[in-house]
Amino acid sequence: MSFDSVRNRLGRLDRIYVRAPIYFLTACTAQRKPLLAKQDVHEAFITFARQGPAHGVWIGAYVLMPDHLHAFVALDAERVNLSALMKSLKNALSKKLRERGVAPPHWQKGFFDHVLRSQESAGEKWKYVRENPVRAGLVRRSSEWRYLGEIFALDYRVERL
Repeated sequence: MSFDSVRNRLGRLDRIYVRAPIYFLTACTAQRKPLLAKQDVHEAFITFARQGPAHGVWIGAYVLMPDHLHAFVALDAERVNLSALMKSLKNALSKKLRERGVAPPHWQKGFFDHVLRSQESAGEKWKYVRENPVRAGLVRRSSEWRYLGEIFALDYRVERL
């Protein structure tokens, strides 16, 4: 039985268009050095994130901790992949660190990624991540941490045609 005969027998199915998957990403500094929770690094991160859509990248919520960062990211897989994104992000932040006189290496090799399956799982992950500065004893309330925010609102809507 050929594919064409199966397709003709089944008829036309509804098409479901799902927006780009949303990834939860984590990258750590080399030797877990406290390099990231600085105003100039935060500004470099925001600048990088705001330029993302021109390259097929949308950074949503994020937290910069002293020795690691977390970010929720959607990307156009036809234009960029996670490895290229993380290489560019690490390079952008490393440039700022070098300007401050911080010698490399700045980053651990690689990064951690997890595909979020639903708005609920993203919400649970965000609640946990935004409390990182509190658990680390850096602030009493997450709202006091200056190095977190949201650049673009990401969602999980499914469109039916």
